[in-house]
Amino acid sequence: MALFTESEVRARARQAVSADQTIRKSYYARDAKQIITESMESYSETKTYDIFLSHSIKDAEIILGIKGICEDLGYTVYVDWIDDRQLDRSKVTPITADTLRNRMKSSKSLFYVTTENSENSKWMPWECGFFDGLKEKVSIVPVKATSTSTYNGQEYLGLYPYCVKEKSNTGKDVLWIHKDRDTYTSYGHWVSRKNSEIEWKKS
Repeated sequence: MALFTESEVRARARQAVSADQTIRKSYYARDAKQIITESMESYSETKTYDIFLSHSIKDAEIILGIKGICEDLGYTVYVDWIDDRQLDRSKVTPITADTLRNRMKSSKSLFYVTTENSENSKWMPWECGFFDGLKEKVSIVPVKATSTSTYNGQEYLGLYPYCVKEKSNTGKDVLWIHKDRDTYTSYGHWVSRKNSEIEWKKS
């Protein structure tokens, strides 16, 4: 088992950018939010999602990569600055909060993407608490600078399972939800059952 690494996630983000003909050849990480937003088609207010990505806006490139990785596996993913371009996350307003609440209600799960920047996010703790109370389906997605198989959630984040991508016995990439290093289940099993009904596997 290995956690997501920054290099892996950033590489997937750059893949998405290079595959889009509307994006400039000279791509810089600081432009990820602006570039991908400009290239997106109009959004639907009634769309449903498998995954709501809770994140720091400073991690735009990382989030673009996580979104791409999840979409490669067949999941629909909500990212506010892509799907709701009118929002201003830099300000805490009732309109932004209402929009995010509605999007969370339309999502099956919330992935809380932790990086060095996430500790300073105004929105992430609120999103986590709201979604946990609403549907319980919160998983931490640690993104580390270097490859590691160890994740120890600090403070309240330790209450939640965490997500990794690994191959199944058939060689297919799968999202796995871990209670700890040795206790896990597939994302599909985890998201489709109440937490009290999940059948965890031991490695």
